[in-house]
Amino acid sequence: MERLIALIPDFVAPEAPDVIGYHEGPEPDPELLVRCEFFVPHYLGPEPNAHWMTRMPNLKVCQLLTAGFEYARPLVPSGVTLCNAAGVHDASTAELAIGLILASLRGIDEAARAMPEGRWVHERHPSLADCRVLIIGAGGVGGALRSRLAAFEVDVTMVGRRAREGVESIERVASLLPGADIVVLAVPLDASTRHLANAEFLACMKEGALLVNVSRGGVLDQDALLAQGGRIRAALDVTDPEPLPPEHALWQLPGLLITPHLGGNTTAFVPRAIRLLTRQLNACRGGDALLNVV
Repeated sequence: MERLIALIPDFVAPEAPDVIGYHEGPEPDPELLVRCEFFVPHYLGPEPNAHWMTRMPNLKVCQLLTAGFEYARPLVPSGVTLCNAAGVHDASTAELAIGLILASLRGIDEAARAMPEGRWVHERHPSLADCRVLIIGAGGVGGALRSRLAAFEVDVTMVGRRAREGVESIERVASLLPGADIVVLAVPLDASTRHLANAEFLACMKEGALLVNVSRGGVLDQDALLAQGGRIRAALDVTDPEPLPPEHALWQLPGLLITPHLGGNTTAFVPRAIRLLTRQLNACRGGDALLNVV
């Protein structure tokens, strides 16, 4: 594939004669869909467009801008290689996890709500220093979070699918949860992780511990969290569904901080996405191996 036709959202489209940037809005010319060989769906567009692949008979590669791929996988035609954006969002998502932890522990969200009323609410809050942090997910985001936590004087335990040096097996999670002050979910969503944080999981967490979810909404059983009634605190950047309806009971749960899936969508995302896409396009042109093949 020395020359290919690539359809890529214009804000991350590398400059090249065979790259066509499209705006996240109306569909491109149907002829382009037929000619397309390398397709990058919307990141956070007005509506999902992974279904365009069904009208791309010459498609060879679908490159996502997200680490998660559960929404696109069922739509990938036979013979098409699906790649995710593992690594692109690690820095931004780890930053947000730190922000959610600090905001929840130090009452920053409460202070922000008090500002419009001019209320001065001075209280003692927990510190991140000296906390025991359990990171469930030993991939890119988990590793980036661990490195950023190193400066906060905390004790970090990593949990992965299998035990290895510096990583505990997920099979030990029930015995690790009671000792954790903070539990961070940073795993992909698949059949094995859906509702990983279920009623039994949450019951193992000690009272007042903080649960942070920066993975996918489906990793947490939200009904089970609601049933806790505020016994544990939580900070969620992801929910199920998204957007979370205004009438949803989660909005009223005591001790809960919700952000609208801000994890990866920062200025750090764009240059990292462009670097990945440039690398993947060059690999396609030269017949080399692709990165992040799902």
